[in-house]
Amino acid sequence: MAGIEVADIFRDHGAAWRAANAGHASLGQLKVMAAIEDCRTAALGGHVEACEDCGHRRIAYNSCRNRHCPKCQGAAAKDWLAAREADLLPVGYFHLVFTLPAELAGIAWQNKAVVYDLLFRAASETLLTIAADPRHLGARIGITAVLHTWGSAMTHHAHVHMIVPGGGIALDRSRWIACLPASAGPLQAVPPADAGQAQPGPCGRAARVPQRARGPARPRRLRRSPRAAAQEELVRLRQATLRRAAGPARLPRPLHPPVAIANSRLLACDERGVTFRYKDYRHDGGERYRTMTLATDEFIRRFLLHVLPKGFHRIRHYGLLATAACKANVARARELIAAPEPPAEGDDVADAAAVPDHRSPCSCCGGRMIIVEIFERGCCPRAPPEDGIRPS
Repeated sequence: MAGIEVADIFRDHGAAWRAANAGHASLGQLKVMAAIEDCRTAALGGHVEACEDCGHRRIAYNSCRNRHCPKCQGAAAKDWLAAREADLLPVGYFHLVFTLPAELAGIAWQNKAVVYDLLFRAASETLLTIAADPRHLGARIGITAVLHTWGSAMTHHAHVHMIVPGGGIALDRSRWIACLPASAGPLQAVPPADAGQAQPGPCGRAARVPQRARGPARPRRLRRSPRAAAQEELVRLRQATLRRAAGPARLPRPLHPPVAIANSRLLACDERGVTFRYKDYRHDGGERYRTMTLATDEFIRRFLLHVLPKGFHRIRHYGLLATAACKANVARARELIAAPEPPAEGDDVADAAAVPDHRSPCSCCGGRMIIVEIFERGCCPRAPPEDGIRPS
C-alpha cells in the first residue's frame, strides 16, 4: 500500500478502536482523532486553485491545523525553524537533552501537565543557575526548549531538547562572555585576557554538572515525592556540540519534528497491522534503521499516548530568549559581539515575496497556482465552465 497516512488508519480503524475503548479514551484524544480524520477533506471545506499560465484547476481542502496532525505540522515546522533562525547569533550552539527517568513515566502519564512542566522548570533552572555562577560562565544565557514525549517506536519517552548559544551576556550587560569551543561544555567560560575582552582559549573538559543535575543510578523504588525528584535528580544530561558550516548557524531538524510519527515513515497497513520505519539506538550503522509491525489498535494507542493537555506549551524560551525581551536581548548580543544586523522587515521589496507559500506548483506546466473559489464546510466546489474559459 503506497502513500499510507495516519489519517487513513484512523478513518479505516478509528471507529472500531473508539468502540473497543469507550470510556478509556480522553476527550482530547477523541478530538485529535476526529481532526486528523477530517483533515483535508470536504468536511472542512476548501478552495479551488487555478494555474496562472495554463488554467489547470485543482481542489485543495482545508487543513485541521491540529498540532498533533502529521500532515499539518510538516509545514508548520519549517516556518517555525525559519523564524527561530532569524534570531540565531553567529556563535556555536549546544544541543542538550534532559530526559525524564523511566521510574517517573507512569506518574507523568497520569499527570502530564504537572510533570512535563516540572521537567521544563528543572532543566531550565539548572542551566540558568549554573551559567550565572561565576565559577562556570557568570553570564545570562538563552534557551529554546522543545518537549518530545516519544521515542522512535512511539513509546512513551519524555525528554526536553534545548538549544543553547555558546556564551551569554554578562550580568551587568557590559560584554559578551563566550564559552570554550567544540569539546568544551556550554557553561565553561573562555578565560579573559583582560577585564574588558575575552579571547578563545584551548579546548578544555566539559563543564561539570552538579550531582543534583546528573542522572542517579536507577533506584529500585522511588522513595521521594515526584516534586523533589524532579527538582533534584530526575534529569539526565546528554551534551553534543552542534556543527555549523560557514555562514549563519542552523537549527537541527529534529528540534521541531511534526508529531510522534511522520507519514513518510509509514510503510503499510494490512491484516497484520501497521508497518513503519524506526531507529534502534542500541545498534549503529545500517542496523540502526529497522521496520516494526504493530497491531492496528496498538499503533493507535501509542499515537494517542502523546496527545498533550489543552493549552500546554511544548515550546518554551528562557533567559535571553524569553519572549518579553527576546528582541532587545538579541540586539544587545549582536552589538556586543559586533555581529551584522539582519535586514529590517520591509526594507526590501523581496520581503513581501518571502512569505512562505506552501501551495505546490501546477502539475501540468509548473506554473504558480492562485485561489479562484472558496467553498464552506460540507460543500462542494462549482463545476468548471464547459467552454473552458479561464476564470478571471
